[in-house]
Amino acid sequence: MGLTIGVDIGGTKIAAGVVDEEGNILSTFKVPTPTTPQAIVDAIAAAVEGARAGHEIVGVGIGAAGYVDRQRSTVYFAPNIDWRQEPLKEAVEARVGLPVVVENDANAAAWGEYKFGAGKGHRNVICITLGTGLGGGIIIGNKLRRGHFGVAAEFGHIRMVPDGLLCGCGSQGCWEQYASGRALVRYAKQRANATPENADILLSLGDGSPDGIEGKHISMAARQGDPVAVDSYRELARWAGAGLADLASLFDPSAFIVGGGLSDEGELVLDPIRKSYKRWLVGGNWRPVADVIAARLGNEAGLVGAADLAREPDPIM
Repeated sequence: MGLTIGVDIGGTKIAAGVVDEEGNILSTFKVPTPTTPQAIVDAIAAAVEGARAGHEIVGVGIGAAGYVDRQRSTVYFAPNIDWRQEPLKEAVEARVGLPVVVENDANAAAWGEYKFGAGKGHRNVICITLGTGLGGGIIIGNKLRRGHFGVAAEFGHIRMVPDGLLCGCGSQGCWEQYASGRALVRYAKQRANATPENADILLSLGDGSPDGIEGKHISMAARQGDPVAVDSYRELARWAGAGLADLASLFDPSAFIVGGGLSDEGELVLDPIRKSYKRWLVGGNWRPVADVIAARLGNEAGLVGAADLAREPDPIM
């Protein structure tokens, strides 16, 4: 169908990119992310117009963090933007004069990885994104499965611990409270506070106190063998792997693709996730075990996936 534009709405910037049918990004345009819903629509339109210059575009796909309806049109609810029943498709189409589809951002990233990244060659994959929170996407039989109302694969809000930690969604014990970037920092701060003698490297990278620990410090310290940093990654991996084992019981994929910022750490996080996954997988010693592999497209997965999903009227179920 030709060239499409994918839009990735981030916390600090909105990126639009022209993408061809092979998943190649031909041009990009970025604008700062505003704070109000109407200003965000204006910014999306500006990014699309900036990216499309010199290209003949047939459609636009928008990756939005939130619950998107089955018609790929309305954002029911977004946790970080004041969108409630927001008719985003209609609003952006009126501004750019092109057909627009709206996708959940994690679904878009999952589709990008499946089609052009780590999922190539697989028919059945489950993607999870380990970042500040935890998201995901389901591809079964070469189709992106979004559920009857369009809001499937909100994996981060599966309740792992009854009456557990309070989540930003309002529930308690959600998976992302135990397997995410926020969880990793919490683990490190708790451990550094309890045994500071085991966190010399980690504490030296911040302000010297547990409260000064940031995610980047944990990564750097773990690579230098800091006991607290290494143990914090193991704790995160324990929860991540246990969750994958549950998902395997539901979907039985051939591969799990792990994306998001934490996947950039490679085997530091993937190896213990694999071990935890097999430990908690029912019958894991006697059954085929899905691959657990790192995403390949990085921050471009959502943009590429959203652009590709804009090429067909409804390629998903």
